[in-house]
Amino acid sequence: MRAKAPPDKLPTCMKEQEKIERFDNLYDTYHDIGLPIDLIDAEAEFTIHNLAEIHLDLPFKSPVYRANYFSFVFVKNGHGRYSTDDHRFDTSPGTIYFTNPGHYKSFEWLQMDEVYLITFSESFLKENVHPDVFQEFSFLLAETVPPRTLQREVYTEFERLYLQILKEYRAASPYKHRLIGSLFVVLLLKVKEYFWEDYNPIYEGNRSSQIVKAFKSLLEKHYRDLADGKTRTLFQAQDYARSLNLHPNYLSQVIKSKTGRSVSVWISDKTMAEAKSLLRNSSIPVKEIAFQLGFSESAHFSNYFKKHTNLTPNAFRREPGQG
Repeated sequence: MRAKAPPDKLPTCMKEQEKIERFDNLYDTYHDIGLPIDLIDAEAEFTIHNLAEIHLDLPFKSPVYRANYFSFVFVKNGHGRYSTDDHRFDTSPGTIYFTNPGHYKSFEWLQMDEVYLITFSESFLKENVHPDVFQEFSFLLAETVPPRTLQREVYTEFERLYLQILKEYRAASPYKHRLIGSLFVVLLLKVKEYFWEDYNPIYEGNRSSQIVKAFKSLLEKHYRDLADGKTRTLFQAQDYARSLNLHPNYLSQVIKSKTGRSVSVWISDKTMAEAKSLLRNSSIPVKEIAFQLGFSESAHFSNYFKKHTNLTPNAFRREPGQG
């Protein structure tokens, strides 16, 4: 029997959510909440900068918003607090924290001298880190990863890495994104070493959070199965609901409520991230990519891709500097 949740167990009501803005990149976030945008590339899928160069007037408190991108914050010297969904955390020198797309977020800075923010999209990870990045770094899919405040000598290991990433980010190398991707692998391994080995998943909270985590994991597994040829069927929302033993309407309500995006949008975004990665990182013919991603007709895939990018798959493959 499929599980159904009583209405009072669903997350925040839709009317309340509609008041909260959702942003697909850092540029739009800063523009909307009134922070300087001169240092932020509106088109970049990866950004890194010192927040002290943005927050010129402190204290600063942001509104609640949803960020449809990943972020890491490295607090070398600063004090403040932030929230992710129902969790509230203080930040102090040596704190590192991470959030992934879809959450309610807000932050407050009381004082800072050196605090670095890194943001990136799933497409950037797939194209410049590894197509199966979530298989090795599963914490990137976790609902909530608590921050850590590290001893100075440990924090310094992370500082060396993100400053090297910053150097490459500011350079004009034709291999810029690949270099950043390689350095980012090392940073992710360090996060896994210091944050994840003793992580307690019970911390991730309520039933809705567990459903979101299960859905994201199932989404990732299904696309791995597509890539490995274990299936040739592109799942729809009802397929994920069936796999999770949930009523489709309930799954849709939970995912929309907790992440701000519908199940269909999650599927679409995932399909596009995989398609872009295959087009950019392989010489597989478009027809085979379409088949691998579960499209029965190459033309259907081409139309789908163009609808989301305004480019045909072949035109995207020829474009320099994508991702």
